[in-house]
Amino acid sequence: MSTFQAPKGTYDLLPPDSATYLAVREAISGPLKNSGYGYIETPGFENVELFARGVGESTDIVTKEMYAFETKGGDQLALRPEGTASVLRAALEANLHKAGNLPVKLWYSGSYYRYERPQKGRYRHFSQVGAEAIGAEDPALDAELIILADQAYRSLGLRDFRILLNSLGDKECRPVYRAALQDFLRGLDLDEDTRRRVDINPLRVLDDKRDAVQKQLAGAPMLRDYLCEACKAYHEQVRELLTAAGVAFEDDEKLVRGLDYYTRTTFEFVHDGLGSQSAVGGGGRYDGLSEMIGGPALPSVGWALGVDRTVLALEAEGITLDIPAATAVYAVPLGDEARRVLFGAVTELRRAGVATDFAYGGKGLKNAMKSANRSGARLALVAGERDLAEGVVQLKDLESGEQTPVAVDAVTEEVRRRLG
Repeated sequence: MSTFQAPKGTYDLLPPDSATYLAVREAISGPLKNSGYGYIETPGFENVELFARGVGESTDIVTKEMYAFETKGGDQLALRPEGTASVLRAALEANLHKAGNLPVKLWYSGSYYRYERPQKGRYRHFSQVGAEAIGAEDPALDAELIILADQAYRSLGLRDFRILLNSLGDKECRPVYRAALQDFLRGLDLDEDTRRRVDINPLRVLDDKRDAVQKQLAGAPMLRDYLCEACKAYHEQVRELLTAAGVAFEDDEKLVRGLDYYTRTTFEFVHDGLGSQSAVGGGGRYDGLSEMIGGPALPSVGWALGVDRTVLALEAEGITLDIPAATAVYAVPLGDEARRVLFGAVTELRRAGVATDFAYGGKGLKNAMKSANRSGARLALVAGERDLAEGVVQLKDLESGEQTPVAVDAVTEEVRRRLG
């Protein structure tokens, strides 16, 4: 037993399971790379005010879940709880929006941190792949991002997910709805924290998962009845584009998402096989966020998809990804001279792009062959003194057991031929 363990609510990604996580990241990012999105990477921590302003001071993320700390130099920093605010900050700082090619389309992948009660599918350290399209107000851009996420999930074989869709209005129509909702909520029997939220961000009360609150919300005014004509038309265009693309969705009038910066289009991907932690990803339009963090008006839209939750969704559907073995060839030397020759052959194979491993530590033949089988390799290279005297090594097919001698200088060519 080690002296140290992973902190509570975190996890380690270890082989062979880590290969599935890598495959999920690749599958989610693949459609983005083919659609004009460039990769961005931001620090794991930011100025705490970036999240307080952008994510929202009334959100649980900011008030209860952020890992905030003061540096020795007196800076107030926080581990990033989400990706959008950091990405927008980086784009503004680098003046990407002034390069003349809007929208600025970016994707990212990384770890995020929230101090939450740990449970399956909800960790204090979690992994996401996200995408942001900055600087354009266009229903086609909203639809594009939803379609790309749908494409990513389907490429993994997932089928039992649903897309929930709503519009949160804009700065013209949402204030009127906000006032009507506040009037309704103030007449309910709510605890002190929730009453405080009614004053700061009443839409977040609609997202309260407690039964006692949800029962009282029956009859609450609905945002759809307050949308201005421009928001109605915008939302209808998004719906039409998704329908034309063959992407199924469900209208969810109570969908508000957990971050304050969303406007107009908001959406969530849910998987019914995950129990209470059913959301696997989500996003929406955030037209005012740039101004909130000191930038110019830059209407934008984006999403983040949880890698951890997506892996759980795969497990719920019984899907095993077809992941190639990490090793195709395993070299087993018998003796010092064979060790020198086969190490050279391994290096040459790797340079030729063949995934190759080596029996390190002077293992005997029996143990080395067990390691070869455990590695998942298709072929083993075996050589002893007699083989080298004849200028050959033995190439063994680990599936059929067939073994054939191959000239030392022809190993790479023959291995590539066998592997196709």
